[in-house]
Amino acid sequence: MSVVGIIIAILIFGLIIFIHELGHFAAAKFNGIKVHEFSLGLGPTIIGKEFKGTIFSLKLLPLGGACMMGEDDIGDDSLGSFNSKSVWQRFTVIAAGSFMNLLLALILSTIMIGWIGFTPSVVGSVTPDSPAAIQGIEAGDTITRMNGRRVRTFDDIVFYNLMNIHGEPMEVVFLRDGETHVVTIQPVSITQGGITRYVMGVVVSDQRIYPDFISSIGYGAHNVQFWIQRTIQTVRMLIVGDIGIDGMAGPVGIVQMVDDTYQATVEHGTSVVVLSLMRITFLLSANIGVLNLLPLPALDGGRLVFIFLEMIRGKRVPPEKEGMVHFVGILLLLGLMAYIMFNDIRRIFTPAEVNEGMNIIMKIFNA
Repeated sequence: MSVVGIIIAILIFGLIIFIHELGHFAAAKFNGIKVHEFSLGLGPTIIGKEFKGTIFSLKLLPLGGACMMGEDDIGDDSLGSFNSKSVWQRFTVIAAGSFMNLLLALILSTIMIGWIGFTPSVVGSVTPDSPAAIQGIEAGDTITRMNGRRVRTFDDIVFYNLMNIHGEPMEVVFLRDGETHVVTIQPVSITQGGITRYVMGVVVSDQRIYPDFISSIGYGAHNVQFWIQRTIQTVRMLIVGDIGIDGMAGPVGIVQMVDDTYQATVEHGTSVVVLSLMRITFLLSANIGVLNLLPLPALDGGRLVFIFLEMIRGKRVPPEKEGMVHFVGILLLLGLMAYIMFNDIRRIFTPAEVNEGMNIIMKIFNA
């Protein structure tokens, strides 16, 4: 990995983390909650300064951040404390982090679509004797729905095909000369590089649509919705075992992806580099916005579960019990991150490089 790629990845991580924590911070201030510390990074503090009762700090490891509001301070119901606020105030503060990540994704998506446009759901060509050809789909047809779900761009078609991992029949609605047609297509399997997927046989067209500003926002929102849906589907597939955890990428894998993208685009000019890195930032921000709302301990979604329980029960779950659940969740999350990071390193580096790195670490600890 190049130094430039690593620096760019750190900046991308920093932006996404900053936006997330800024959401918590702004919502806390709006609701009159004291924020003890606002930090970027984890571990030892490099720089820290107090301003209006809050310590703003930059920490050594660029892998996270924190907006410390005393959520786990058991028994602290003093004026301005997190626990003294109403259930709805606490709900908005916890949810604000993911909201800001999704807002960042919307802004980036709108900029990208306004900049380079999008590919409409128009069929460019149809593979001969493919399922789509057998059902009468032709070049120039516009696909509008697949299995009852709206289709607005060709990315939607690709996504619905990818999610159909069992090759189930798909109801496809398309327009031809203003007339609506409905067909049922049975995808066929193809295997490339040891990976099997199911296809209908439609090929993307070379059309590009460049919408105005207002339309760019609408298509940008659709793009965010598309990736939210894709993230949720991926999580569902992980849970039911359709895909394995070994395919997930952690911080090391993401840094490698950023570096690969930079190396592949740098020769094509600054605009291509910026656009490619903007897309990665959009994808990461959208994914983090969704994943952080999963109802798992240690995540914001886990805290929201306890708030929902409080709404239903009419009284709060004892803070010490909630704190214990989140503590166990943190340990499990750290274990998962370590496993994913190990897989990243194993995929990226050769055994000799890994052994050399471990020897350097051992020398540091033994010094």
